[in-house]
Amino acid sequence: MWANGTEVRLGSRNTTIQLLADAISPLLFMDKPVVDQTVLSGTFDFTVEFTNDLSPGPGPSSPDAPPPAPRGTALLNAVREQLGLKLVSSKAPIRTIVIDHVERPSEN
Repeated sequence: MWANGTEVRLGSRNTTIQLLADAISPLLFMDKPVVDQTVLSGTFDFTVEFTNDLSPGPGPSSPDAPPPAPRGTALLNAVREQLGLKLVSSKAPIRTIVIDHVERPSEN
């Protein structure tokens, strides 16, 4: 990953779609995992460029002017536009570890 201020370039070689999903999940600041539901198999080389600061530029020149547009491309838009992958919020089964009981070890 390369970052220059707010511009970020994320890329990899020989990467599965699930590894890509695992890489972008923390960047989305979501409390849900990204699950690969594509039918794509094999490995891919990719590069995606996005802006991690979408704050608007300088304010409007007059009170009647429309608000300024955000600068750069958000990660969700970059994934769709540059990689052709669409992230959709849905329910899906995921693997997780559940600890239902804990005991202190007995002294020997």
